[in-house]
Amino acid sequence: MSDAVLVGCSHGTDDRAGRAAIGSILADVAARRPDLDVREAFVDVQEPEVADVVRDALASGAPAVVVPLLLSVGFHVRVDVTAAVEPEGACAAAPLGPDDVLVDILLDRLAAAGLTDDDALVLAAAGSTDPAAAAAVEQVAASLAARLGRHVGPPDERGGGLVIGYGAGAVPRLRDAVATARTGARRVVVASYLLAPGFFLGRVRAAGADVVSAPLAPDPRLADLVLRRYDEARGA
Repeated sequence: MSDAVLVGCSHGTDDRAGRAAIGSILADVAARRPDLDVREAFVDVQEPEVADVVRDALASGAPAVVVPLLLSVGFHVRVDVTAAVEPEGACAAAPLGPDDVLVDILLDRLAAAGLTDDDALVLAAAGSTDPAAAAAVEQVAASLAARLGRHVGPPDERGGGLVIGYGAGAVPRLRDAVATARTGARRVVVASYLLAPGFFLGRVRAAGADVVSAPLAPDPRLADLVLRRYDEARGA
């Protein structure tokens, strides 16, 4: 089976650091597979739009696989990406999350942030009105809690717990999640389940936690995950 064009499709952002973080993922993908045609696309804010990139790839005679550089299903996957791959020869891979690789990165970010067993923990996600997106976040929360020896829920006699909070689209919102986690004198640490700096990281930092971990990108493991999603979509 000949290689298809890999279209890495992210949301898009005005944040310079966010653009660099997303760009690093696709740069790492291209470095791992130098013979693979890797192109960048967006669903909002930035250009080129994903439908245009897919159309250009197909016009060159190559099939196209859109890999959503997004952490779960949601509006942009179900609507924008789905519409972009309607032409024959195009298809969409699954979004990056949920996946154990993302949990591994979260653990490293929390270790770098200085998380202790006594801290309360909030997993902060962007949020979506799509129930499947919330289910994906809950799956990551359960995996992260298990790896840390915690329970999902507010701190109690069992320990620091892990509370989920969303920036938009779902509840509880981040400020409420931080307030729930903050019992007694416990420090509240937020795990940023966000791919890159940008609008939602700003909301996380404004939610009242004591410590906020760095987002997932840049990290070379993300390129391996992108390529795995690409290979899965191609049936490789």
